[in-house]
Amino acid sequence: MGMVTGLGAGKEINEAGFREGKTAFSPVTFFDVSKQRVKTAAQAEVPGQSPSKRIMPKQWRRMDRASRLLFIAAEEAWEQAGWQSGERLPMVLGTTSGGMNRGEAFYRQAITTPEKSHGQATRVVQYQAQRQVLDIVEALGFSGPVTLIANACASGGNAIGQAFEMIRYGDAERVLTGGYDGLCQLVFSGFDSLQALSTTTCRPFDAQRDGLALGEGAAVLTLESLESAQSRGAKILGEVVGYGAATDSHHLTQPHPQGDAALKSMEEATRVAGITPEQVGYINAHGTGTPMNDGAEAHAISRWAGEHAAKMRVSSTKASIGHLLGAAGSVEAVICLQALAGQWLPPMRGTQTADPACKFELVREAAAAKLEYALSNSFGFGGANATVIFRRWS
Repeated sequence: MGMVTGLGAGKEINEAGFREGKTAFSPVTFFDVSKQRVKTAAQAEVPGQSPSKRIMPKQWRRMDRASRLLFIAAEEAWEQAGWQSGERLPMVLGTTSGGMNRGEAFYRQAITTPEKSHGQATRVVQYQAQRQVLDIVEALGFSGPVTLIANACASGGNAIGQAFEMIRYGDAERVLTGGYDGLCQLVFSGFDSLQALSTTTCRPFDAQRDGLALGEGAAVLTLESLESAQSRGAKILGEVVGYGAATDSHHLTQPHPQGDAALKSMEEATRVAGITPEQVGYINAHGTGTPMNDGAEAHAISRWAGEHAAKMRVSSTKASIGHLLGAAGSVEAVICLQALAGQWLPPMRGTQTADPACKFELVREAAAAKLEYALSNSFGFGGANATVIFRRWS
């Protein structure tokens, strides 16, 4: 697995940050936010020069911000897995805005200097979401079918779930999967105009929460069947054991108040995993910090856990790195795997007073824990809901 967030590039630096509940928010510097209500986000450090021999300097300059984030995460996962160039394997990735930065640049030039066409063709190509995927295919040197999932903020979770099912049903032995999204002005100003962004701090499940915070990043997982991994002596980091998805079609942006579809996705994931709620030691919640999302998710978790709700330990790592949109579910999957391997719980320190809807324990301080299973929720606009369950490998 590989990842990059506002906390840094690489699994180790991110794990250290999540263990301590560090935050990565700072003033936005690479586009103009002077006219926005909110002016901060969890920006990632994106190298200006190619960080790898796999990417030539000219190609790196052509790649948009999202492609660069995706490459950093993908190369880390690929190197750790020991997969070889020349292989034929499928790839399933989630995103919401693809190469939106290049689309914005195309638009700006088109309206300010329409007589100039220099660089416009490249911007058109890089704007399309399949371009970021093809950059990875070319850099890592493999081939195979590609699936792109753009299912709002559930995209990263859906991508991992789709990859899991491809292996589970025998359609593939190995799948490269994950999610990515880079910050861009259009998306940032869109959330700001919806007044969905917090004007204070992101405080998931806090009674006084006032909105989400945006971030950017990518995470990539190399999934393969147990037989394939064992046959080549691979180091196994964890196991995907359950996946559920459901749509409530309740509202364009608002979740169902009681979290009906979220409940269904959690129930389906536990059914596929063959476990019961009381076996889940940690929930990485979608937990955006918005009033409606957190309330609906709190109801869904409580309904799903039933009499065991009070023993559930829940946190949202969006308090540390913001909402990564299409990358959120994949980054949170890596966090779950790290927590299972290291037996720890990631805290959200900004949350002070728990919402009364929370019938479960909110993790607000760093803690060790005995964990066998971890569950990750990802919910998106339009009622898209995805739940993935991971098991510790021993």
